[in-house]
Amino acid sequence: MLEVYAQNIDNMWFAVACTQQKIVTTSFSETQQSAINHILSNLPFNVPFQVHHQPSNFAKSTLAVLKSVYDGKESCCNLPLNTCDLPAYTRKVLKITSAIPVGYVSSYGGIAKAAGGSPRAVGNVMATNPFVPIVPCHRVVKSDLTLGGYGGGLNVKLEFLKREKRGFTSPKKILANGGYLEVFPVEFILENLC
Repeated sequence: MLEVYAQNIDNMWFAVACTQQKIVTTSFSETQQSAINHILSNLPFNVPFQVHHQPSNFAKSTLAVLKSVYDGKESCCNLPLNTCDLPAYTRKVLKITSAIPVGYVSSYGGIAKAAGGSPRAVGNVMATNPFVPIVPCHRVVKSDLTLGGYGGGLNVKLEFLKREKRGFTSPKKILANGGYLEVFPVEFILENLC
């Protein structure tokens, strides 16, 4: 049975659904109802679940990581994500997106080049990311380094990126999916908005 937890931390609701020490889906929102609704919309069909008021130790540590990522802090995100029911392409895109470090962004096209497929296909995966914000879809932008879309709204995406800026000044390439993914400093995005 899936266990669902939601916790208010510093006026933001963070939620997680987990089973057997694996994360099935995560969410955050300004309201408890919205955070839980997002969780419920990502649960596998016909799988029983129960909403708990007191988080287990595993859920508590997951919720703390969600808050840390939300705050723009470096986080050890080696959390066990339950991706076995996701399509292979989705798993690949989520893994590549997870490699984008704090302080950097990549483009839908860049991820598509690393994963195969098209920028639109990557955008579809980002739009249905079940592990927000652990898998940092907020770090994926358009190829012209403008924001693109975000399920929580562009203001939320922009605030994420502002919290994650680190003063980096040049792009770099990181190893992803056996190849290289070009990433750009968050500052490039913020400068484009001025």
